[in-house]
Amino acid sequence: MTGTKTTVGWREWVALPELGVPYLKAKIDTGARTSALHTFLIEPFDEDGVRKVRIGLHPHQNRSDIEHFTVAEVIDERWVSDSGGHREKRYVIRTELRLGATTWPIEVTLTNRDNMRFRMLLGRTAMAGRLVVDPQSSYLAGEKPSAGKHRHAQDSG
Repeated sequence: MTGTKTTVGWREWVALPELGVPYLKAKIDTGARTSALHTFLIEPFDEDGVRKVRIGLHPHQNRSDIEHFTVAEVIDERWVSDSGGHREKRYVIRTELRLGATTWPIEVTLTNRDNMRFRMLLGRTAMAGRLVVDPQSSYLAGEKPSAGKHRHAQDSG
């Protein structure tokens, strides 16, 4: 991809509109090839011959009392190594990511690691050709949407 790249900080507010997530804090992780969404529930099932997964998220950092459930189509299963070298087979989904005013499709692995500080890691594959990371900055794409309560709040960008 050519053209102007957006500069982002090491952490940013993002939305996953197709999954009904108006905002969550993501770590922009240049050390990770693949993006990851941290979930507390991953339930695979088939619907009319299509592999899907029911996902349960705690979209807010340090808040396990707020839950969000959604369903997505599984596009693959992959072995992924974390930063500690542990290998795990993960489901992969494709969904849209909104960062600032821009939305594009990304692939995301699902992992039941709800204890992670960030609910999402945005990896290099999702950033390629689009983003440049300023590691000294945060939230260059915009502050957290002023949604009040998280339930079905309108995403302001």
